[in-house]
Amino acid sequence: MTNTTQLDAWTGEFGKAYLQRNSASDEADLGPRTAAWTNVARSLPQAPQSILEVGANIGRNLVSWSRLCDAELHAVEPFVEAFDLLQATVGPRLSSAHNCTGFELPFADNSIDLVFTSGVLIHIAPADLPRIMSEVVRVSKKYVLCNEYFAKQPEEINYRGHSGLLFKRDFGRYYQEQWPGLKPVNTGFFWLGNSPFDDTTWWLFEKV
Repeated sequence: MTNTTQLDAWTGEFGKAYLQRNSASDEADLGPRTAAWTNVARSLPQAPQSILEVGANIGRNLVSWSRLCDAELHAVEPFVEAFDLLQATVGPRLSSAHNCTGFELPFADNSIDLVFTSGVLIHIAPADLPRIMSEVVRVSKKYVLCNEYFAKQPEEINYRGHSGLLFKRDFGRYYQEQWPGLKPVNTGFFWLGNSPFDDTTWWLFEKV
């Protein structure tokens, strides 16, 4: 498994603490989460037949997508303790799950209709962003989606007393600059007041 400062933290004690704070997978979480993703699903030109979440944690986003479409669901998660909970959370709809990083996705080129991250790219060091984002684009057959913190200019944020673990930027613009073949479909905002997401921006692209 590729090691970075960020991965070392998220697959260690820091990741365990996050998991303890964010382990709810009951209807109080899944209901608002599914409602939020519904707005994204409505923007898709075609319903995806397969979906991959890179950095799926325990799989709550995939549970929401399982309620919105009949697509095959796939997950990649590097933290073994979160990975071990994936199958129980998502259930039989989970077609495959891989305990690995997003830097080397175990999928063929153009093999998954919709590939997405949610609160993952913000935890990748800027120098490593092209590696993981290029893998997302490579595997995607039709759509690329990301849901992350937004900032007009790249900036690092102190995260729970730690440096080097949270980075904000205009991820949509970055995708377009690095991969001009991505066509913008829609963008939107998840407000913490009515969703489980912490004031994040989402961008949906079509791969052309």
